[in-house]
Parts: sequence; structure tokens; C-alpha cells
Amino acid sequence: MQKLITGLHHFQQNIFGQHRSLFERLAAGQQPEALFITCSDSRINPNLITQTKPGELFILRNAGNLVPPHGASAGGEAGTIEFAIKGLGIRDIIVCGHSHCGAMKALLEPELTHELPALRQWLKHAEATRQIMREKYGDREGRAQLMTAIEENVLVQLENLRTHPAVAARLAQGELNLHGWVYKLETGEVFHYDSESGQFLPVGAASSTVPQDMSVLAI
Repeated sequence: MQKLITGLHHFQQNIFGQHRSLFERLAAGQQPEALFITCSDSRINPNLITQTKPGELFILRNAGNLVPPHGASAGGEAGTIEFAIKGLGIRDIIVCGHSHCGAMKALLEPELTHELPALRQWLKHAEATRQIMREKYGDREGRAQLMTAIEENVLVQLENLRTHPAVAARLAQGELNLHGWVYKLETGEVFHYDSESGQFLPVGAASSTVPQDMSVLAI
């Protein structure tokens, strides 16, 4: 906890004042550019990897970056998605998985959740992923199996997203775009799902230069 408290003091004394005008604008309201759905894993920092400031991403996090289908869960995911679209007018939703995902490992190895009944129940929202892995990729093992599960799970969750009324309505009007990403922890690379090739391809480097006014807050 001391590390966190020290960090708070550093933020208040050295960071907040330099960006006071930004935080004052944010106090009046938010206009995020995208809903970013990703894993709770502590190694994932959406604002860091996208180099966005506070107020630019609306973030939904849970174990395994899961999106329960409409009506399948009493959790907060549905409300967050609905508010992002109808309340904030978001036009892009990203589902971002990541390498070395513990939730996907537990999905493939159910014995790991023996003492974690709540997690085991939660992972039922990825049951389609488990069955796809069993029936289509039964020959894969180890790291290759895990990475395939991570990618397939992103696609399954995108399909689950489409079951939400707010998402379906905006998609039908051509006012919403869905994106599937996978972030590789060990290299910093981000891969996006390309529907034409049916593959996860590296995000293009054309926009890799970040303008100065889009850089994250200095730490």
C-alpha cells in the first residue's frame, strides 16, 4: 500500500497541476473515443498501450475480457455497454485479449478452478471458446494452444456483443464498428482481426507516430 500512497502524492504534487485544465474539462463531462473491453490482468494498461489521456477511453475490464450475451448475466457489463453507446455516443468498441491470459489457461485446464467456483462459473461465458478449441484445435498443445484460445475468445466475445440490443441497433444503422485485438505482453505488439483474411494481423505502423498532444500524462 505504501507504494500506492507514494504514487498518489506524486500525482497530486507533480502531475495534476501540469494538467489542471484537462481535469477541469473532464469534470464537466466525458466524450471518450472508444469502449475498450479488456482483461483485468495487471499487466494490461489500455491507456499506456494506446497512448491515450484520461477521458479518451471508456474501459470495461474483467477476467478474460468476456462479454456475456444479452440477458445471460446480472453483472455490470450490459449496462456499461449500453451506456457507452446510448449515453456517450461511442462508435467503436474494441475487445482486446492478451498473451499469457490466466483466464484462458483456466478455461483450457478446468482443474485450475477447483478452488475458484466463482471464476469457474464466470468462464461459462467463454464456453463457446472452449468447444471451438476442443473440436477445431484438438491437436494443439502448450503455448500454441493457449494463444489460439486467446484469439478465438476475442472472436466469440465480439459475437456476444452483437446480441446486445444497443449494439445490434447501431450496427444495423452503420453507426458502430467492432474491433478484435490481441496484445502480446512480451513484445508490445498488437494484432487486429482482419475479416478478409480470417487472421490476426499486426496493427499497421502507419499511425505509430503519436502527436505530442496525444501523449499520456508523464509519470
